[in-house]
Amino acid sequence: MTVDDAIPDVLGGDWVQRTLHLRPDAQGDAVATLVHRRDAGADRARPAVLYVHGFVDYFFQTHVAEALADRGYDLYALDLRDYGRSIRPGREPNHTTELAIYAEELDAAVRLVRAEHDQVVLLGHSTGGLVASLWAHHRRARGLVDAVVLNSPWLDVRGTWLERTVLSWLLLHVVGRVAPRLVVAHVGADYGEALHAGTGGEWAYDLAWKPHEGFPVRAGFVRAIRRGQVAVARGLDVDVPVLVLASDASGPDDRWHDGLLTTDSVLDVADMRRLAPRLGPDVTYEEVAGGAHDLALSPLPARTRYLDAVTAWLDVTLGRSGGPGSDR
Repeated sequence: MTVDDAIPDVLGGDWVQRTLHLRPDAQGDAVATLVHRRDAGADRARPAVLYVHGFVDYFFQTHVAEALADRGYDLYALDLRDYGRSIRPGREPNHTTELAIYAEELDAAVRLVRAEHDQVVLLGHSTGGLVASLWAHHRRARGLVDAVVLNSPWLDVRGTWLERTVLSWLLLHVVGRVAPRLVVAHVGADYGEALHAGTGGEWAYDLAWKPHEGFPVRAGFVRAIRRGQVAVARGLDVDVPVLVLASDASGPDDRWHDGLLTTDSVLDVADMRRLAPRLGPDVTYEEVAGGAHDLALSPLPARTRYLDAVTAWLDVTLGRSGGPGSDR
């Protein structure tokens, strides 16, 4: 694998990106993209946080980097293959039939960040939380990361009993095998419209990379997700401390409602609470009152509560005794 030199990123300012050229996969040539601020890596003693986004997502949350920097942490972010900056013509955006394929870019990104920092934390959101959990399980005992933080991880499928059992079994064992490209669902637009500045929300981001209506959800992708979730249900063995954070309530995921950004209106928080202990022997679960699905995009004061909870836990877990915001 080769890594391009840093070039200016779409975020502007001091933000830069490096393209990671991956091995060709079933769709052909593939790349991932590592994003960070140019001054990150100047101090090995400052721990690094490597962020992995969710489905229909990419890194744009510069306010998280600023908040972490104020507390003594440097943020890096990885746009996985076929997401955000890593989307390429001729390849299906946001699609895979095997979550394990992302291990290549995670391995490379962690290696690059570890070369600049003595301590590295993996932070995954939603689908990225599931991917991060599985990666950390399979890479245990290698000393690659020092902690894992999960922001509303996708640990189980949301839905009725029929959707969770019969339909899930059909997708896992039948449709996902024989017709992996069959479109089986689409993401609802309500949550994205509530977030985006163009439709009354707080956040400006590229709708080509994070469209309100999402990208087609194909049977092979659902099968890959369900296989990962089955592994979680059976129990993982992540051998570093894990912090799981979620909203304190779930809201409807199939219509507009007033609580779209003050509840998790994408996933079921009860699933996260129930399955978090199965990630490993040292798991802390914390609710964020009034949090959105992406806790980092919650309205204030829930957003502050989320960031404070993450950094307070990291200070203790990483042995940074001076308290939040100090460089130790």
